Amino acid sequence: MKHYLQSFQESVAAGWNEKALCDFHGEEFTYGEVATNIEKLNIFYEAAGLKKGSKIALCAKNSARWGIVFFSANVAGAIIVPLLPDFTPEAVANLTDHSESEILFADDDIFAKVNVEKMPLIKAVISCRSFKILYAKDDIYQQAMDSVSEKFAAKYPLGFTAANITYPTDKVKEICLINYTSGTTSAPKGVMLRYESISSNVIFGQVNLPLVKGDKILSILPMAHMFGMMFEFIYPVCSGATLYYLGKTPTASVLLSSLQEIKPIQLLTVPLVMEKVYKSSIKPVVSKPIIKVLMKIIPGFKALICGKIHDKLLTAFGGNLRTIIMGGAPLNPEAEDWFKACKLPYTVGYGMTECAPLISYRIWNEYVPKSCGVPVPGADVRIDSADPEHEVGEIQITGCNVMEGYYKNEEATKAAFTEDGYLKSGDLGIMDKNGNLFIKGRSKNMILAANGQNVYPEELEAIVNNQPYVVESVVISRESRIVALVYLDEKALKDAGMDAEAVDAYIPQLMATVNKQLPSYSKIVAVEVRDTPFEKTPKMSIKRFMYK
Repeated sequence: MKHYLQSFQESVAAGWNEKALCDFHGEEFTYGEVATNIEKLNIFYEAAGLKKGSKIALCAKNSARWGIVFFSANVAGAIIVPLLPDFTPEAVANLTDHSESEILFADDDIFAKVNVEKMPLIKAVISCRSFKILYAKDDIYQQAMDSVSEKFAAKYPLGFTAANITYPTDKVKEICLINYTSGTTSAPKGVMLRYESISSNVIFGQVNLPLVKGDKILSILPMAHMFGMMFEFIYPVCSGATLYYLGKTPTASVLLSSLQEIKPIQLLTVPLVMEKVYKSSIKPVVSKPIIKVLMKIIPGFKALICGKIHDKLLTAFGGNLRTIIMGGAPLNPEAEDWFKACKLPYTVGYGMTECAPLISYRIWNEYVPKSCGVPVPGADVRIDSADPEHEVGEIQITGCNVMEGYYKNEEATKAAFTEDGYLKSGDLGIMDKNGNLFIKGRSKNMILAANGQNVYPEELEAIVNNQPYVVESVVISRESRIVALVYLDEKALKDAGMDAEAVDAYIPQLMATVNKQLPSYSKIVAVEVRDTPFEKTPKMSIKRFMYK
């Protein structure tokens, strides 16, 4: 297996003067400048006494320097510990300490809120925005940073070039990354990933989503989350592409304007974003009564309408998109039907942090609707049921992409694996005879109906979310009764002239419409309207545990 640092080294050599990591309308670094900064940080690590296998924590917003720090740790043989900047200051301190990190890179404003006394092993805290020392346990660390330029000049008197680079590519079985799955302060679950886990995902990307020098990638997902880290950073950089970090919340207007300017060749997103695209750009067109009639009576009219929608959307996305990749949650079936009809180059993959992250995927023109692709090479995926094609069971995985375990949490590690070594995903699904994986829901979310039938709330939510004015929903079981919690589109309600009384009258209609599409055992008995959106995880999944 080709080590991803070998691919990174080749990208550096081939694109020394090409743009590599760029902050949108901000700092830009060529591959040569990235390599130079990596070398300078490694000089600092050596002077600071950092040993191979030591931990370096990284808690900062997406930026070009974030990427430089990540690779600097890899090259030094250290273990990088990315932490989401959305974690509370208490969680940042706790996880930095739990990981036994000796150095912390952080945004200045993040570190200002963190109690350094809660991180007794930390020797130095460095600004991820300027690479300046924010805190030093001893003068030696400030001196080490101050001496970097002098030592770099002495080490490379003739200048630093690609010929000076030899990145370590052995020991693929060693841990290179610890990624925490949440910011909770008790019993943290830090996923330990090996170099081979990362390399297998990079190789998959290079084979199935090939990039070349000059291809542009827009990064909008959290870099400290494996989906964004792998497919908006590591694999593109290992392929010689140019990355642009949006650096701000990707609202519809911000995202569209940046797509128009950067013109990326692929877009990674979550189903929630694309479902909003469907509701705002496709559904209003295809739901018009006259359009519905014409699509039924005029051969080819639907194809004509879909063709126009296809062209309009891809133009809005910058005009260069080759594929739209979604992950993190199931895609609404109605939206997917129209994406397929409009021949959008979309696909839905499946993964989890514990698999670095990819488990299944299929290129868009081979992708089977409602599925999440087929198992990726190197991943052995099985359904824990007597009849995997028809009987729902837990999805279980083994292979080189699967984690080593949870850091300093033997109990959680043991619980995560079957006796024969398969990782228990906690997701339920089936797999057809061609290997296409279909996810039904999370095992812990499943509702057992009064008649013993299994009810998957995600399937009900897809129907609820298709109703007018519904932005998102969560279906729960309350005292053996199925209840839908909904958040409504306030602007749409206002534009329709609906006051509070009209909304109250609409809710029974909504419930009746939904229940017409459901079998008797899974009908909803109550709908509750929320005033605020549901709390989300970094990958935009709803935090269901908060709404039980």
